[in-house]
Amino acid sequence: MLECESVQDVIDIVKRESIEVVDLRFTDFIGLWQHISISAREFNKDIFENGLGFDGSSIRGWQSIHESDMLIKPVPETAFIDPFFKHKTLVLICSICDPVTGADYSRDPRNIAGKAEKFLKSTGIGDTVFIGPEAEFFIFDDIRFDQNEKEGYYYVDSVEGRWNSGQDEKPNLGYKPRYKEGYFPVPPTDTYQDLRSEMMLTLESSGLTAEVHHHEVASAGQSEISIKYASLLQIADNLMKYKYIVKNVARKHGRTVTFMPKPLWNDNGSGMHVHFSIWKDNRNLFAGDGYGGLSEKAMYAVGGILKHAPALLAFTNPTTNSYKRLVPGFEAPVNLAYSRRNRSASIRIPVCHASEKAKRFEFRCPDPSCNPYLAFSAILMAAVDGIVNKVDPGAPLDKDIYDLPPEELNSVAQTPGSLKEALKALEKDHSFLLKGDVFTQDVLEHWINYKMKREVMALDSRPHPWEFSLYYDI
Repeated sequence: MLECESVQDVIDIVKRESIEVVDLRFTDFIGLWQHISISAREFNKDIFENGLGFDGSSIRGWQSIHESDMLIKPVPETAFIDPFFKHKTLVLICSICDPVTGADYSRDPRNIAGKAEKFLKSTGIGDTVFIGPEAEFFIFDDIRFDQNEKEGYYYVDSVEGRWNSGQDEKPNLGYKPRYKEGYFPVPPTDTYQDLRSEMMLTLESSGLTAEVHHHEVASAGQSEISIKYASLLQIADNLMKYKYIVKNVARKHGRTVTFMPKPLWNDNGSGMHVHFSIWKDNRNLFAGDGYGGLSEKAMYAVGGILKHAPALLAFTNPTTNSYKRLVPGFEAPVNLAYSRRNRSASIRIPVCHASEKAKRFEFRCPDPSCNPYLAFSAILMAAVDGIVNKVDPGAPLDKDIYDLPPEELNSVAQTPGSLKEALKALEKDHSFLLKGDVFTQDVLEHWINYKMKREVMALDSRPHPWEFSLYYDI
């Protein structure tokens, strides 16, 4: 693991480690890593100060063609050596700047996360927010998909898939996890132990702390590797690195990984439960003697997140596919309530940790398709709004929400049923995001317009295969 705190540290590492290539990475508006590589011989201190120019109009959701020039500036403390490239490569995560004014670019997700951290400090409420995401994913052996004027289809396959229990695999050795029963089996049912271990060890060699890994609930290789919590900006950087490493370790072994929330019908989808706490002067402000061992501030934060959840989901669950996971019957938290231990609530308070430092709550709605910089920033802004305005979260719901009688269930608010509903909620409820200029009006409008046009309307206008089953013979 590299210890890097300054520009000079980076320069020294390039020489000491015989680096051949320096790879500069940044996150686009939607949430994918992009990169530019330069020869180590051309790498110098000026790049940190003056940046490197690139065409911002070619990046999704960014500049228009007539104002396309942008600057990429590396951040020294993000340095790590890429574990996959043939030629020894040092990676630096970067921020984006305007080449004329030199100002941080308002649509740069990393810039938004940095502003969210500064806003928390400016309120006096706390100085650090700690976030621990649990990103789930599927490991497949094959994926094919297409959509054109005459056909639309997808095919996924996995040696673990329960649907292969009757296939002649010459020989078929059985041990396919049953649908919704893939949680924690040992080999031979869990066929990916060694692959996940390699993912975990590669994460650690790249500077992350991996805590546990295991098979998840669904059939067909659903998995989770938990990484240690960190502050908002750092954990967002870490999650981008996590997804990159997990995908590339799988590819090295002829497998493919997806963080798509619901790639399989009729089995559990992939969520990303987010553990959350606010600290000040090295003290956890969420530890207290109230419900679930939480403080009054923590409960107000819960209230803020529940209040703004429909709008939040436009960032934490930002794909049309996200809402195929958020349906009853698959452990998905579709009801906006809080509880200790109860995993059917959208906010859960873990009770297995007695330490004050471990006191937190877990927001269970988000999924790993999100842009982590935007999602975590939005969650923080909702929590701060709840604390500032003392938003009462109401009474806890310590029952199995899925077994409630209709008259009780009708009184529990639910998550939006589609991305379109979430975007409409964001249109109506976004003033809490504008505080401290964290999310600008331009960012919100551009996000809504991009998602509505490129994703919601694009999907709505295309025939779905199941529609042929329903309607072809009409």
